[in-house]
Amino acid sequence: MSNILVEKLDTFTGHRDCVYAISNGNSENIFFTGAADGMVVKWDLNEPNEGKVVAQTKGSVYALYFDEENNQLLIGENFHGIHIIDLQTDTQIKSIKLTESAIFDIKIVNSQILVATGDGKVLVYNQLTGDLEKILNESSQSARCIAIGETEIAVGYSDFKIRIFSKLDFQLLKTIDAHQNSVFCLAYHPLTQDLISGSRDAHLKIWDSANNYELKKSIVAHLFAINHIAFSPDCEWFATCSMDKSVKVWDAKEYQLLKVIDKSRHAGHATSINKLLWITKGQLLASVSDDRSISIWKLTNNKKYLK
Repeated sequence: MSNILVEKLDTFTGHRDCVYAISNGNSENIFFTGAADGMVVKWDLNEPNEGKVVAQTKGSVYALYFDEENNQLLIGENFHGIHIIDLQTDTQIKSIKLTESAIFDIKIVNSQILVATGDGKVLVYNQLTGDLEKILNESSQSARCIAIGETEIAVGYSDFKIRIFSKLDFQLLKTIDAHQNSVFCLAYHPLTQDLISGSRDAHLKIWDSANNYELKKSIVAHLFAINHIAFSPDCEWFATCSMDKSVKVWDAKEYQLLKVIDKSRHAGHATSINKLLWITKGQLLASVSDDRSISIWKLTNNKKYLK
């Protein structure tokens, strides 16, 4: 039984290649997407056919990050570095050459930009000084994802491991033999600080960060690689997406499956779903896909509805 009603509200199109990245913006109606076509597009939920290109890069864009404090959008361009867009004017104000590798994820901690790269490094760039402060070089295989906890930072790698670093000084604290394949996504539970990992091995794993990251639960969650994990703003649910073309919605307390959103049941995506974004107070979920489209889903809790 599931209490979730699913309604597909809109499909946004315009990218010319696979869409890999999505980020919120400086208004609840605004979000941004990045794709293999090098375009970063600004979208308005109220005007689904009016996408605005705010950047055109030469390489694919796998990573976007909204810097709320500075009202900026950070763009990770593969084999180059970071572009910074001022969202007041939607214009680029800075380009930072950082790497010759792919950029898989971007996060910000205490005015420091963390960049996960395809050569196994996490680059720590200081926004205030403009210096590359530190390089976390713990693996020769790709650093795929970064999650920020209350006191620690988790990084998932293509060597199947998760490494835990101090949020204060970036010292390596622990290495977890986590999965049977690349770790593609990580998220700390906003309330419990459990760490959730998703892998190319199609498993979700729940790690107890308060108990030295002891494994609490392992779930065969999808048929193929799990690409992203995203918590709803109210922390009632989290959603996962996969190369199996589905989005799954989970109870964030018991880690039980609540809903499957796919092509056959809800006119979902036709190919791999790469990233998710909760918007407008958790009522809407956006998904982006290799099929070049963005879907907007309205999820409603209705106890009379049966799965």
